[in-house]
Amino acid sequence: MRQVWHDLLFAHWPLAEDELRPLVPAPLELEIYDGRAWVAVTPFHMSGVRMRALPPMPGMSAFPELNVRTYVKFGGVPGVFFFSLDAASRMAVIGARATYFLPYFHAEMRAEVEGESIRYRSRRRNSPAEFRGSYRPVARPRRREKGSLEYFLTERYCLYAVTPRGKLLRADIHHLPWPLQDAEAEIEVNTMADAAGIRLQDQPPLLHFAKRLEVLVWWPRRA
Repeated sequence: MRQVWHDLLFAHWPLAEDELRPLVPAPLELEIYDGRAWVAVTPFHMSGVRMRALPPMPGMSAFPELNVRTYVKFGGVPGVFFFSLDAASRMAVIGARATYFLPYFHAEMRAEVEGESIRYRSRRRNSPAEFRGSYRPVARPRRREKGSLEYFLTERYCLYAVTPRGKLLRADIHHLPWPLQDAEAEIEVNTMADAAGIRLQDQPPLLHFAKRLEVLVWWPRRA
């Protein structure tokens, strides 16, 4: 599958390992940096979503998406584990749940570009899970050094999911290194992590922005 990600915000909060460990399936090792686990809320919007060798499908090729994620490892391979993925496309939600076994939810969403800022709104249908705020870059893009916290949080090239029968799947992801920019944000409402049973610390998050990234995603396979 091909995708292009636009105007993405990484908003990261540290948590104690024992707070997050019960929410991550047992086969996966929760990864820690400087003694802390990390949770991200990541609003963005996508375009050009299509299966390999097929044209984009109406209603499934461009839409906002918002993820809640943490960082894990299995068999020595680091990756991402999603607590939730909200999308404005009902068809994309149905398709991703059926093929990737990811916890996708349909939401009312809007991402508006206002100069250098992104005004973002998301409210999950039939749920209190909501995000509302604005964000923007405040520095030029630069690659982060291996071993840094930013590298640990972003340079991951697979996702993990668990089927209803407990089978662990891994889907490989390919893209160039993240063109991260330092960012600032005004977050007015954020109950996305609460909906997954995660209580974020009452402190400003670590913020980064990426303007555009082309991505390839392979079919999931048993890990």
